[in-house]
Amino acid sequence: MLHAGPPDMDPENPEPGELSREEFTFPDIAGNEALVEPLYGSWEANMSHALDRSPVDVCRQRGEDRIVIGNFAAVRVIRTGRDVTRVKEGDLCLLQAFARTDALGYVRLVHAYDAPGTIGVLAKRTKIGEHLLLPMRGDSRFSVRQWAAGYGRYWTAWDNWKVAYACWRSQVRYPPQDLPVQPLVFGWGGGVTLAELELAKRDGFAVAMASGNPRRLAEFEAKGIIPVDRGLFPDLDHDEERLAADAGFRRRYRASERAFLRIIAELSKGQGAAVIIDNIGRPVYRASLRALGRQGVLTTVGWKHGMRLETARATECIKRHIHVHTHACCFHDMEEIRDFQERTGWIPDLGDQRVYRFDDIPQLARDYAAGRLDTYFPLFQVNDN
Repeated sequence: MLHAGPPDMDPENPEPGELSREEFTFPDIAGNEALVEPLYGSWEANMSHALDRSPVDVCRQRGEDRIVIGNFAAVRVIRTGRDVTRVKEGDLCLLQAFARTDALGYVRLVHAYDAPGTIGVLAKRTKIGEHLLLPMRGDSRFSVRQWAAGYGRYWTAWDNWKVAYACWRSQVRYPPQDLPVQPLVFGWGGGVTLAELELAKRDGFAVAMASGNPRRLAEFEAKGIIPVDRGLFPDLDHDEERLAADAGFRRRYRASERAFLRIIAELSKGQGAAVIIDNIGRPVYRASLRALGRQGVLTTVGWKHGMRLETARATECIKRHIHVHTHACCFHDMEEIRDFQERTGWIPDLGDQRVYRFDDIPQLARDYAAGRLDTYFPLFQVNDN
């Protein structure tokens, strides 16, 4: 469980929270709910945001003293309410985080994050509204672990790429394969970015991604993604105040930015990137805009560092850059995405990566925050499969 922060806490300097194992009770399931036991879950960025209390203390935003977080997992149905028709006892399902959506099916409040009264999957048992449970296919060729690890990030990637590609095509008359120079999609980030680049490659783009981890660079190459060593531009960490005040930092930053721009120019054959997927934010934002070609798209679903960014609007207008911001995916697309994954194999290969046991989840949170994970798809296990 996560407890609310101190009532007098400075929101600009929040006191991080920690997970603690406790007993809790909740009312019996309503007619449209199911009692479930989580099996495997995926550690997501919103869970770290909740622990960091950044950008908000979600406990206090919800008006609750303590909450159970965790909103992407494969679960087993134990018992259903009298009005439930979509699932039955014993079904394996994927939990959707769409606690509340707008009229078009896009999420407003996230289950087990900012939606009041919702109970997440960091619990041996929890209850879920029937509409948030998507039954897993009984004939799936992929393991429960693979589905639990991949669907949250992959479904977010599906939605963001669909919008970004449509925006790019709104200004480019021909598809990538019909252009004289194959356009480049470059990615900053983690699992969502990696999944998105796989889609971009399917659509005919050259794709590249940066990392400082040799194992990840090898994984990119195995997937047909051009690996870009982050160590080639180690000081690409934009900070406007330090640029103005620290000559040494300014010199190092500019050298790294030039190195990055040379790499993009080489990979794009001088065209600049057609699309840059930036789920990092402030450290790479300036360089990304400079690396983006004309009619280029800068697209994001995340804000790992820096939620507020400054843009030279005149430059962006002249270069006809489109900025795309999406969150999660459309509720109505879930079954289509699931079936696309099954058909194409667009799902993570977990290999022999570690799965954190229930009592080790607080350590997983610390390892994720410290960047000690070798995988983009961190997994935990709550109950036996």
